[in-house]
Amino acid sequence: MLIAQITDVHIGFDRDNPEEANLSRFRALLARLAQGPNRPDMVLLTGDLTEHGDAPSYARLAGALADCPLPVWPIPGNHDTRAAFRAAFPHVPAREGFVQYALDAGSLRLLMLDTLEEGRHGGAFCDARAAWLADALAAEPDRPTLIVLHHPPIAAGIAWMDPDPDEPWIARFRAATQGAGRIVGVVCGHLHRPIVANWQGAPLVVAPSSAPALALNLCAIDADAPDDRALIRDEPPAFALHFWDGQSLVTHFESIGGFAAVARYDAKLQPMIRDMLDEPPGR
Repeated sequence: MLIAQITDVHIGFDRDNPEEANLSRFRALLARLAQGPNRPDMVLLTGDLTEHGDAPSYARLAGALADCPLPVWPIPGNHDTRAAFRAAFPHVPAREGFVQYALDAGSLRLLMLDTLEEGRHGGAFCDARAAWLADALAAEPDRPTLIVLHHPPIAAGIAWMDPDPDEPWIARFRAATQGAGRIVGVVCGHLHRPIVANWQGAPLVVAPSSAPALALNLCAIDADAPDDRALIRDEPPAFALHFWDGQSLVTHFESIGGFAAVARYDAKLQPMIRDMLDEPPGR
């Protein structure tokens, strides 16, 4: 099974431009997934789908998704608003006012979480949301489960974006997942960079962004001393592709750009490919 993840689309950043760059970037990702060699079984949209959470931006997003032949399942991020999000995606379940739901993907279950607190940049995960997650994990403790949320519950070293690891919402998420169920992975967005970490023994993957990327600078930052560092870079749009083989999760990343092939599988390279495929196991 292939599960694509697109995150941090930020439609409406250029409000007055119906063909804004972020929309073009998003369309390029959708086209690659639909037409490329690794067509996924579903697409996860993991938050910050719009810049301002406004209805016109969701309408642009819906227009881009109208011809998408793949099942699409979204969750909100801190730039989204629940009312406009739910109006744009009426098929997405909500419980107690939160956009949290489970997806059945054969041998794999996905638990889609809502870490939005409107008006706050960082994450949130209240008692009600944590109780839903704990109950879902307890209901099928042996079922391989992928947890999907917008905000990573870790500090990744990008100081101006990192949460305090002791924030209450992270403590609730930790308590709900500690020793609970068979969690095969946790996938997130928010940081606009491909990042791999660990969460209680399971891989934690942050997908790269559809919108421009965060510059990679792990130096400390001083709120009282601007140092002219780059914060956002116009890197190509990218997505994550999660491969589930029934036992474990493997994640690949792909960016979209004019990359030329420097080698192709033709008659000249056929002997090399044959040799590699026929090579006996190492001892």
